[in-house]
Amino acid sequence: MNLRSIDLNLLVILDALLDEAHVSRAAERVGLSQPAASNALERCRAIFGDRLLERHGARMRRTPAAVTLAPRLKAALAEVGAVLVRQESDPARLDATIRIATADQPAASLLPDLYADLSETAPGVRLVVQTWAGGDIPLARLRQGECDLAFSVLPSTDGDIVSRYLGRGDYVIVMRAGHPASTAFDTESWLAWPHLLVSSDGSLATPLDGTLARLGLRRSVGMVVPSFMLVPDILRRTDLIAALPSTCIPDSAADLAVFDPPLAIEGFPLHLAWHRRQTDNPAVQLVVRLITRILGAA
Repeated sequence: MNLRSIDLNLLVILDALLDEAHVSRAAERVGLSQPAASNALERCRAIFGDRLLERHGARMRRTPAAVTLAPRLKAALAEVGAVLVRQESDPARLDATIRIATADQPAASLLPDLYADLSETAPGVRLVVQTWAGGDIPLARLRQGECDLAFSVLPSTDGDIVSRYLGRGDYVIVMRAGHPASTAFDTESWLAWPHLLVSSDGSLATPLDGTLARLGLRRSVGMVVPSFMLVPDILRRTDLIAALPSTCIPDSAADLAVFDPPLAIEGFPLHLAWHRRQTDNPAVQLVVRLITRILGAA
């Protein structure tokens, strides 16, 4: 295929079409009219020799070839963006949007300071915080160019992913003030009550359950929620107990009882990761430096 015969702008439009599986929404996303987006889809169909999007009832679906193509196309566009990024040395003149995939904790404690620093040093850099997903999904999104940075507990990284260790978090045990388990808190009273878990994928087990199993212990799970921010209010109104990162506890939490774990619970490492294509991206690396400084990990 001769690249000189192809309008590479079509690939940007195709990326939106495959993301949205909807011509009108894709057209709005890239600033085109609906007929222009439809025309672009037809041209892409001719280039790739595939229908790419097919109508099923009232909706359009990606063809198997399009499902395979979509992540490769997104990664290729991210590589082109990294090549063309403006190598601006003055942070005040940067104009960029940085997408950060992170859990609501530690984001809630980091983002106000990060925004304040960017407002002062690089007001043209905007932050988009994306919903966290566990496992290898954040690293796959970095590879595919769907996000620029991932910040949380991450699996091991190597090859095309760069990561920076930013410290460890510690767990505390939290329940409502006046909870029956709080009067003589120990391992037995801790495990006698149902627990509240936080899991982005709805899992009923965490590494803590493995620790308990090795000691011949187990806990009962009463509820699983996707967000740390939901936990304090649920604890205040129930007899559930939660093991939480210490940063999740509000400063003014007189209505919550907080204890050190009654047995040794390993903390969790925090890492900031990005794809190697972003190594020379001045806006991404500015945000990396600011996060590192804010967390005192420089």
